[in-house]
Amino acid sequence: MHALKPFACGLLIALHGGLYAAPPREAKPIDVGQVLPDVRMAGLNGRSRSLASYVGRPLIINVWASWCGPCRAEAASLERLTWSDAGRSFTVIGISTDDDPDAAKKWLTASNATLSHFIDAGLVLENLLGASRIPLTVLVDAKGRVVTKVQGAREWDSAASIQLIKQAFHQP
Repeated sequence: MHALKPFACGLLIALHGGLYAAPPREAKPIDVGQVLPDVRMAGLNGRSRSLASYVGRPLIINVWASWCGPCRAEAASLERLTWSDAGRSFTVIGISTDDDPDAAKKWLTASNATLSHFIDAGLVLENLLGASRIPLTVLVDAKGRVVTKVQGAREWDSAASIQLIKQAFHQP
């Protein structure tokens, strides 16, 4: 756990099309209306990938930590969302902010996670997304621009959350 960081977990919905540059080392958090830059992500339960490799459809990124109660509570709803009819129009991945990748892997195994998860080495994504408190949900349109940010854990497979996602992505 990060000693000085407030108790936190999070979710981001991102990218679809566009060109992405690597973020500066000490990047400011991405604001609403800005394009999300590309970031290389180290795989926790699969291979490493770049964020830009998901271009082509909306992406939901859940920023979490194994020690975060709200993160753990919302994880099952993200799995259900992924495998639901609504989840067919986007991809869901997880980003762990754990200091210890083994702790993150242990929790993924215990929770029977099927989503692709990555470790946020150096907290690059946490800083870019402005996730000083998590859960954080960032919705990014098809052009890669951040539409809105939502703080707090949710039941991501609920009717209200699915409606929020559809509105953000301008889906019927």
